[in-house]
Amino acid sequence: MKVGIIGLPESGKTTLFNALTRSNAALHTYGARSQEVNLGTIPVPDERFDFAVRVCRPKKQVPATLDITDGAARIEAGERGRSFGADFFAGVRAMDALVLVVRAFHSSTLPDPEGGVDPERDARTVMEELLLADLAVVEARLERLAKNRMMKRQTPAEAAEEQVLEQIKAHLDALRPVRTLKLSPEEERAVRGFAFVSGKPLILVANVGEEDLPAPHTITDGLRRLAAEQHLPLIELCAKVEMEVSQMDPAEEREFLEAMGISEPARNRLIREAYAALGYISFFTVGEDEVRAWTIRSGTTALGAAEKIHTDIARTFIRAEVMDFEDFRAFGGWDAARTAGKMRLEGKEYVVKDGEIVHIRHSR
Repeated sequence: MKVGIIGLPESGKTTLFNALTRSNAALHTYGARSQEVNLGTIPVPDERFDFAVRVCRPKKQVPATLDITDGAARIEAGERGRSFGADFFAGVRAMDALVLVVRAFHSSTLPDPEGGVDPERDARTVMEELLLADLAVVEARLERLAKNRMMKRQTPAEAAEEQVLEQIKAHLDALRPVRTLKLSPEEERAVRGFAFVSGKPLILVANVGEEDLPAPHTITDGLRRLAAEQHLPLIELCAKVEMEVSQMDPAEEREFLEAMGISEPARNRLIREAYAALGYISFFTVGEDEVRAWTIRSGTTALGAAEKIHTDIARTFIRAEVMDFEDFRAFGGWDAARTAGKMRLEGKEYVVKDGEIVHIRHSR
C-alpha cells in the first residue's frame, strides 16, 4: 500500500512528508536539486483502534499502516520550465495512490512561481501530464497491436486488449483520466499491467499559509471547484504547521490544537482519506495478547479475512464470530457484549464491514 507525494517544485512535499511520518527529512532550499527519496510507514489514525487498546490493555498493539514516499516521482525546474521525465512517471507507476500537493501560500523567503501563486493551475498542470503520459503509452501499444492484426499474428488476448485500449484512448482524448472510466472486471484484467498513472486514486492537498488557518482563503476557490468537478478529495492544510505539531509530545499537541480551535491535525484526515481512496477497510481482532487492525479490500468475505490472518486459518475455517464495533464500545468489551447477545456467527461468504470485530473459529 504505497502512497506517493507528488507536486511541482517548492510546493511543500517534503514538509508534508515530515508531518505525516513525524520525521525530519532534509528540506531543500529554493532551486536546489536532490536525488534523495524519503520513505516512511505511518499508522492510520482510528479512534476505534485506540478505544480497543484502552479497553483490552493488550501486550501488543498493531494498527493499520500506509507506506508514504516522497521524491520517487520528481519534477525538476529548469531553464526551459518544468520537466516531467521518464523517472517521474516510473515513480508514479510504482505507487498505489497519489497525493498531489499544490502551493497555496506566499512566502517572504520563497519567490512566487511564474504567473503567481495559483493552486488550480498547478494541479491541472500535473494532472494533464499524467493524462498525456497514459495517452502516449496507449498510442504506442495500439500501434503494435494494429501491426500484429494486419499481419494476422494477433492473439485473442491481444484482440481483447486492443478493444479496451481503444476505449481508454477515446476517454483520454476527451481529457478524462482513466480512473473515471468504468471497465468490467474482464476489461480491467486485460490492461492491468499498464498501471495507468491517471487511473490511480488521487487526493489534492492545498498547502496554505499559516495566516490562512483555520478558515480557507479565497486563493483555494478554484482548486475547490476543480476537486468538485473531478470528484476528488481535497484537504486544505498548512504543511509547516502540521510538521511543527507532529514534533510535539501528545499533551503539548492537544493543547496547541485546542488553542487554535482545531479538533485534530489535518494530517490525520489526509491519512484516512488516502486509506479510503485505496478501497481499504479495517476489521479488528481484540484480546489481552493483541489488538490488531487488519487491512482488507472493501467487499472481502469472512473467508478472505481469515486468509488475511493466516492461510491455515482460512483452510480450516468453521465460522466467523462477528461483533459490531459500537456494541463492543457500548458494553465496554468483547465478553460483556457477547454475554448481552451482541456476537453473531457468520459463514464463509459473509462480507466483512468496516470496523467490525472478527474472530475466526477454525479446526486445529
